[in-house]
Amino acid sequence: MSLDSDASSQGGDQRNFRQITRDRLLFEMLRSTRKDSKSTWKVLIMDKFTVKIMSYACKMADITEEGVSLVEDLYKRRQPLPSLDAIYFIQPTKENIVMFLSDMSGRSPLYKKAYVFFSSPIQKDLVAQIKKDSSVLPRIGALSEMNLEYFAIDSQGFITDHERALEELFSENAEGSHKYNACLNTMATRISTVFASMREFPRVHYRVAKTIDASTMTTLRDLVPTKLAAGVWNCLAKYKTSVPGFPQTETCELLIVDRSIDQIAPIIHEWTYDAMCHDLLCMDGNKYVHEVPSKNGSATEKKEVLLEDHDPVWLELRHAHIADASERLHDKMTNFISKNKAAQLHQARTGGELSTRDLQKMVQALPQYSDQIDKLSLHVEIAGKLNNIIREQYLRDVGQLEQDLVFGDAGTKELINFLRTQLGVSRENKLRLLMIYAALNPEKFESDKGGKLMQLAGLSADDMIAVNNMRCLCGPDTKKSSGGGFTLKFDVHKKKSTHRKERTGEESAWALSRFYPILEELIEKLSKGELPKDEYNCMNDPAPSAHGPPTSTPIRTSPAHSMRSRRTGGTWARPRGSDDGYSSDSVLKHASSDFKKLGQRLFVFVIGGATRSELRAAHKLTSKLKREIILGSSSLDDPPQFITKLKLMSAEELTLDDLQI
Repeated sequence: MSLDSDASSQGGDQRNFRQITRDRLLFEMLRSTRKDSKSTWKVLIMDKFTVKIMSYACKMADITEEGVSLVEDLYKRRQPLPSLDAIYFIQPTKENIVMFLSDMSGRSPLYKKAYVFFSSPIQKDLVAQIKKDSSVLPRIGALSEMNLEYFAIDSQGFITDHERALEELFSENAEGSHKYNACLNTMATRISTVFASMREFPRVHYRVAKTIDASTMTTLRDLVPTKLAAGVWNCLAKYKTSVPGFPQTETCELLIVDRSIDQIAPIIHEWTYDAMCHDLLCMDGNKYVHEVPSKNGSATEKKEVLLEDHDPVWLELRHAHIADASERLHDKMTNFISKNKAAQLHQARTGGELSTRDLQKMVQALPQYSDQIDKLSLHVEIAGKLNNIIREQYLRDVGQLEQDLVFGDAGTKELINFLRTQLGVSRENKLRLLMIYAALNPEKFESDKGGKLMQLAGLSADDMIAVNNMRCLCGPDTKKSSGGGFTLKFDVHKKKSTHRKERTGEESAWALSRFYPILEELIEKLSKGELPKDEYNCMNDPAPSAHGPPTSTPIRTSPAHSMRSRRTGGTWARPRGSDDGYSSDSVLKHASSDFKKLGQRLFVFVIGGATRSELRAAHKLTSKLKREIILGSSSLDDPPQFITKLKLMSAEELTLDDLQI
């Protein structure tokens, strides 16, 4: 299989990850068919997976510009268009090949000519099946491996679309399951296509299996990062000979970890605008539905908007603390009104502060400013909703206790007191508190103390399953349950270094900004070449033992060093001039659009779902370390999704339809 690399190799280091993905799809695939095609317009045919690859990276207008007049589903009944050429972008599965051959074989093919692009390497027997059909062969204009099988969800992020990775790789019955190997193999292939797209050959680092002593058997779930690293390595080795222009020596770093490195990040309340939108609002992906005045002004109608990079207000505010975002929106609106006489007149008529509804009416009154006011009024509405939820659900109190537990400033006594006195806190938020406490204090759940705490919180049986299944994300069990019941067995022999230490030099004046994902520390250590050698190996090294004794210190410090008195400096309303690296101004100010100036890329892959705080860390560290950090994962999970996935790990009767809780 050949792969035309002309387009992808030109100026690749000046574009971000999603731009490179987009350019490959538009230019290397769609545009390449123009060379020998007499058909001006073409039909683009995709399967259910590749249509998502395309939609994450490209807009419909981009595709049309490259000469595509119609986009079709491979598995839907299609009208024959024998005068047009077709471009197939499909996965190399047996079922897809059968569908393709039925389209193009016989006396009356659906299309004049077919240009076929596979999302990942195709098996030789499937190529032979295509070549065997003598009626199809002359109608094929191209047969090529794109090696692009991932969703570019962000300018610096991708997922492999393994929503059930936690269940298939880490559940009690994962061992010996055919789903275990199938999931790992597909994941390895899809990760590898990222490097084929970027023309990068990484040093593959991975978290090693944790064994307590020689008598402890390493479980399959503890070997997941090791097995995935080996799978990626095997795919990359093939690319060195099959992909033109693929590097022969290492050009970047890849770190493979699983969710056991940080069980708190997917559960804790994050206080940035992006994270709060996805956590607290009932959004469908990036889609937000709100009400706007109808055109005749008599009623309201529902309008769908996408909170994505094309919205400059979203791009600026998404990584800002919610209080910071609210202040900035107020400032933007005040600034807009002060510079616009028509807006001032409208404000004078309505009197005082402008409501969201007033802003929406202003859009109709001032059509020349409609786009600007539209976006501002949308985000003013969203920020208002979020602040209302924060008040109604007592989230500042919940968030304070969460962070105090994480940093060692609160313990069992404070948690019990909170559960007894804060009767207005929802069961869902009590569940999240209990899960954080369980991750920090596994030994408490070896006795009946954990059960009593869950009863005090009023948790349901389903909720208790989620707390219990946290143990599947820890190290190996030291003993098996003697009874038939499902018992909680955390790795109690692990060093009890669970409390996080404060990040020095990064104090924020915003309240509830202390928390940071462990991945942030790991990325910095990887960048400096300081990953603990007893915890992380590298596939590219001749033998792990060649390193000798570990020279670097463990990532987390002991509790004695991490206990801090509660900081009182954090305020909800921060001074405008401060800069903690997390605010939107800081991110935009320091981020460079010229990727030429950056050092070697650094890729991190999290098995079992990444979080928005980890994606934010990738953006923040790109400017801090002057290296483009690209975060990959099996999925991107918000807390409600992650908790439901934990329940799925042992509840056979649940399905993925229950993911929204």
